[in-house]
Amino acid sequence: MKNKQIINDPVFGFITIPNEFISQIINHPYLQRLSRIKQLGMASFAYPGAQHTRFHHTLGAMYLMQEVINNLRSKGNEITKEEENGALACILLHDVGHGPFSHVLEHTIVNGIYHEEISLRLMQKLNEELKGELNTCIAIFKNEYPKEFLHQLVSGQLDVDRLDYLRRDCFFTGVNEGNIGSERIIQILDVRNNQLVVESKGVYSIENFLLSRRLMYWQVYHHKTAIGAENVLISTLKRAKELTNQGIELFASPSLSYFLTKNIAKESFGDEAIEHFVNLDDSDIWCALKVWTNSDDFLLSTLSHAFVNRDLFKTEILAEPASKDHINTYIKKYMNKWNLSANEAEYFLSSRTVTTDMYNLKDNSIDILYKNGEIKSISDASDLLNIQLLSKKAEKYYFSYLNI
Repeated sequence: MKNKQIINDPVFGFITIPNEFISQIINHPYLQRLSRIKQLGMASFAYPGAQHTRFHHTLGAMYLMQEVINNLRSKGNEITKEEENGALACILLHDVGHGPFSHVLEHTIVNGIYHEEISLRLMQKLNEELKGELNTCIAIFKNEYPKEFLHQLVSGQLDVDRLDYLRRDCFFTGVNEGNIGSERIIQILDVRNNQLVVESKGVYSIENFLLSRRLMYWQVYHHKTAIGAENVLISTLKRAKELTNQGIELFASPSLSYFLTKNIAKESFGDEAIEHFVNLDDSDIWCALKVWTNSDDFLLSTLSHAFVNRDLFKTEILAEPASKDHINTYIKKYMNKWNLSANEAEYFLSSRTVTTDMYNLKDNSIDILYKNGEIKSISDASDLLNIQLLSKKAEKYYFSYLNI
């Protein structure tokens, strides 16, 4: 580049944009849209500092990808310029399929299609614009590129996506317990048999990474206040969609209106849906919610008011799923207070199970490389019980309800 572009990042300091190709992707509307979508969705209801965006995150992940590639090259691993550009483009574009408020869109106004699939479709659309310059990027994303470790750096158990969001989310929420030494982890990575490996001296850094991720999931990502806020928004959008399907016209931006009035599923997510999707961001939802607080529909106005004014669902964490009797107690309360039907009353509560495992033994394992060349899975190499415990699925049962 004639003039190097440098971005001042609050987490990693100065980030240099390496070339015109990467600059072109960063400046594309698909990626710029992410600056209007919060990274943590509802977490700011619990942690007011969590105002950073998915655009922040993608730039940080790109920086870490650069650092990893430089480190792997210094250890004798060949990564061509084309492969580097492909990996950098891939990590920049891996989140473009996210809708407003993180994963809420996946549960409400579209059906059966997840953000990873939308990201791929947007990459393919952009590749047409760039006349095939994203071929390597897409092959890496789909895990079809011969050097599999490049895909692992984008989507794996030690990917740069996780290395960035854990550091970044800790920084903006102030939850220091989840902080990780990303620089240390990058320095101990290497490649053997086309797979990422970790030098044996770094076992404890990886254990800390997995434990930190567990802390962040339960303390931040699945915080009960964030869950309560998410359930309010899900109920609100479901009600809005139900009303529009009944022919009732609601205030909404053209793109939000498109998804409210149409039942978009995976098989119908074509060019028209993509065009509207890339025009959706958090502001579309906020603007609609503020207007809907004055809706003639009692359910929509009450739910919208609850979200806009932070009168969120109260959330209980239970030892087992909420019983029918427990749920019916609240349904009857809402029915009696507001003269609602049972179906209408259900909008004011939610029962859900959240399942996580911090180290999935079914995925590519985290492999430890010893000085004698031997390679072991971390589940065999670790001398602590933590890895075995973290590989087990942890379940929590949440019951959320509007407190009246």
